[in-house]
Amino acid sequence: MKRIEDVIRRPLVTEKSTILSRANNQYVFAVDLKANKQEIREAVSTLFNVKVVDVNTSIIPGEPKRRGRVMTRTTKWKKAVVTLADGQKIDLFDRVEDAADAAQA
Repeated sequence: MKRIEDVIRRPLVTEKSTILSRANNQYVFAVDLKANKQEIREAVSTLFNVKVVDVNTSIIPGEPKRRGRVMTRTTKWKKAVVTLADGQKIDLFDRVEDAADAAQA
């Protein structure tokens, strides 16, 4: 098994991921391209001490970028949407949501 730090790269905090976390108890992470669903499930459950119900993954293709006359591509990456059991939550996202709510007030 890979190290937890190698599997989970970073949490993705966007408007859509915030809505998913509030409505469906789902959290979004950028993960290693070679990580499978079982490794992601184990990494999230041990790192945040929660029970993972489901893991959905998708590979995001690189976007074309222009640098003068040369066309290049950004690197592709993998996104994981992790569904937690009822009553479980990850506190890292709550801090970000509280800061966003305070900024709006």
